Amino acid sequence: MRIALLGGTGDIGQGLALRWAFDTDHEVVIGSRDPEKARTMANEYETELDSMGVSRSINGFANEMAAERADIVVLAVPPFHVRDTVESVADRLDDVDVLVTPAVGMDRDENGIHYKPPKAGSVTELVAETAPDGIPVVGAFHGLSAGRLADLEAELSQDTLLVGDDEDAKETVRLLADGIEGLRALDAGGLANSAEVESMTPLLINLAVNNDGLHDVGVTFE
Repeated sequence: MRIALLGGTGDIGQGLALRWAFDTDHEVVIGSRDPEKARTMANEYETELDSMGVSRSINGFANEMAAERADIVVLAVPPFHVRDTVESVADRLDDVDVLVTPAVGMDRDENGIHYKPPKAGSVTELVAETAPDGIPVVGAFHGLSAGRLADLEAELSQDTLLVGDDEDAKETVRLLADGIEGLRALDAGGLANSAEVESMTPLLINLAVNNDGLHDVGVTFE
């Protein structure tokens, strides 16, 4: 499949792009509001992969062109850019199989990081509310350490929870996630459960900040 990571120049976009290019045969496309930045980062990802003995071609485009060329679109953008990003590519999503969002609304104060969902109830529900009719939305890849994802020498051994109302779309994302070595996808139910899944991310960040040795903390379920 061809995976477009919109905002793929950021931390989570970088980690997912490198892992999919390293562990799978899926074609990876980087999107950005600035196409030159997308091309520059795509070249950097190719260089990183080459240093690990993997020769892959990664292309960079403006978000709209990246979405138009994709089977799967991942919204690797901050939560406050999610709605604008979906709206900017909406007319390019006709042939997209799944729209995936890992974004989480959060706020910070002197006590730490706190979950701050949008009025829609969660970022995943906001994406579903904004996406064109007929485009299934799946929330996935929340709470993963972007640094650990991007370190191709690091073992993951983590789980990611999937939420969505379209079972075929969730199965597609499960296969994408399971293609990354050390990552296991688990079904957490429908979009109505997305707030519970997203709210785990600030918890993990607070654990990482307050405990030595947990910088790249993740979750596994047994």
